[in-house]
Amino acid sequence: MDNALYVGLSRQMVLRRQMDIVANNIANIDTNGFKVESLITKEQPGPPAFTFGGSKPVKFVGEDGVARDFGQGALRRTDAPLDLAIEGQGFFKINTKAGERYTRDGRLRTDDTGRVTTQAGDTVADDGGGEIVIDPQKGQVTIAADGTVSQGAERVGKVGVFQFANPAVLEKRGDNLYQNTSNQQPTPAEDAKVRQGMLEGSNVNSILEITRMIEVNRAYEQTNQMMSAQSDLSRSSISRLGRLQ
Repeated sequence: MDNALYVGLSRQMVLRRQMDIVANNIANIDTNGFKVESLITKEQPGPPAFTFGGSKPVKFVGEDGVARDFGQGALRRTDAPLDLAIEGQGFFKINTKAGERYTRDGRLRTDDTGRVTTQAGDTVADDGGGEIVIDPQKGQVTIAADGTVSQGAERVGKVGVFQFANPAVLEKRGDNLYQNTSNQQPTPAEDAKVRQGMLEGSNVNSILEITRMIEVNRAYEQTNQMMSAQSDLSRSSISRLGRLQ
């Protein structure tokens, strides 16, 4: 196979991955706390199939990871007492069976024992890492901007909001959760504010993502046309050489 076809194929593989990411962004426009992603690409040197006086090594197109924009999403009022949104940097800490996870999705509820949990039933950590328990007999739940949970005059806990010096250490683990994949320890997000009765929407810009989808599709088609033209040129050259012999 010609080097140009190898390079074109590597480009198409990256474009397909990029299309998957853009499509996932669009699919999560209405997902609470979702953060938009984009593919990072790089030049990837590799040995040529054959080169005659050409550059070595041939520069292929490769993936270099996925970037995630942790910017603030728009806040939407719901007035549900256990719907919480974080205004500013930070994450809720969730205690799951698989370990600690982090999320910006504040759709919370209580289980049969009064513990504050996610919709999936995992407990939400307080500022010390423990559980927050609500007693329905004690009246309405009020959550202050600093995360303090009260029922009447009684303080029953404080929702923990934590931040990372480098959010890139967080990797997706499904169910809108992230896992800390490093030894970096989270710290309390002192400047963040908890907004009761509100949810944070995704930070996906639908118009921008649809534009990206069109651009990726066009780039794939252009690469395909280049590869077809190169293949036709190779067949034509071989045919002419055959007639000369």
